[in-house]
Amino acid sequence: MHNTTPTPATTTTTFQRFFQSEKSGGILLIACTVVALLAANSPFGAAWLQAWERQVAGLSIALWVNDALMAIFFLLIGLELKRELYNGELSDARNALLPMLAAAGGIGVPAAFHFLLNGGTPTQAGMGIPMATDIAFALGVLALLGSRVPASLKVFLTALAVMDDLGAIVVIAVFYTSSLAWGWLGAALAVFAALCLLNRVMRVTALAPYLLGGALMWLFMLKSGVHATIAGVLLAFAIPYSARHDDAASPSHRLEHALHLPVAFLILPIFALANTGVVIGPGWQEDLASANGLGILAGLMLGKPLGITLTSLLAVAVGACRLPAGLDWRHLLGAGFLGGIGFTMSIFITNLAFAGDAHVINASKMAILAASLGSGLLGYAWLRTATAAPCAAADR
Repeated sequence: MHNTTPTPATTTTTFQRFFQSEKSGGILLIACTVVALLAANSPFGAAWLQAWERQVAGLSIALWVNDALMAIFFLLIGLELKRELYNGELSDARNALLPMLAAAGGIGVPAAFHFLLNGGTPTQAGMGIPMATDIAFALGVLALLGSRVPASLKVFLTALAVMDDLGAIVVIAVFYTSSLAWGWLGAALAVFAALCLLNRVMRVTALAPYLLGGALMWLFMLKSGVHATIAGVLLAFAIPYSARHDDAASPSHRLEHALHLPVAFLILPIFALANTGVVIGPGWQEDLASANGLGILAGLMLGKPLGITLTSLLAVAVGACRLPAGLDWRHLLGAGFLGGIGFTMSIFITNLAFAGDAHVINASKMAILAASLGSGLLGYAWLRTATAAPCAAADR
């Protein structure tokens, strides 16, 4: 293990804007979730749920939300990951290794928890559900703690959640893809290759050609059987990026900045309204106590903190990496608890894992909401008691 003391982490203007939007967006997500829950369990609950199944241009409103609007969400994730790889916490291998390994532990251990309870059963497909971390809610909880937590914890949790999202994207692409239509997939990849040529060879920096190509790639991906949201991630890596730190003229930077508010205050709230209308009817206790429900609860509430903390402990113990400045193991455990807030991506994977089985989807969403609430409260309580004094110095 290295004995040198690393320089305390500071936050860039871009990160501070990002953190503030995620904080406010998390509050709005909670409000929309409450509205959806109340609506689904009200006297007009059936009408509320049926409204999302109304057909518009060949797809239900729910599918437009989950396949089209969420592709924009995935585009933003891809742009954020790209920025982290170029200029952020993941641009330095020494800084990137710990959140990368922690994210791997936070993906593998929860999946193992679910598999142990559901392996060989019809609900085995749900093992991807507890892999995810909802960055908006996790950072929202940190925001409530204010100066009690160091800036380096916010940066670490953001890098962890971004890598976590990347892992979820890979899981969706590999394990939750229906039968492939190779011709459409080839067409989608051909569009992606053309966009890369625009960037790398022709040096086109106008956003319009990339956005038009991205829309075409989304359509081809939708028809291919691979989940259409993957097109958003591919588009993010085709758009030109300037390696200069926080270059406001970079097309990637401009698009990321333009998408933050619409995603935080429109797309994710609509997703919550469309997907968190969980009907809490007779037998809900049995649903939570089912193998699938327990797998989700255990995966998020136990698997996440264990996977993140133990993997980090091992990595530091063998000298592969070191803790960021201002952090200790109390902070890492708190980050592990907050990693159990699955919500958006967990619900998204639920819809893919159990497509066509409304009862299992409803029961899974109930477990996700319960686990996410429990993880958020545990993380908040732990970090509040474990870090009694404000970390003013770390936030400068």
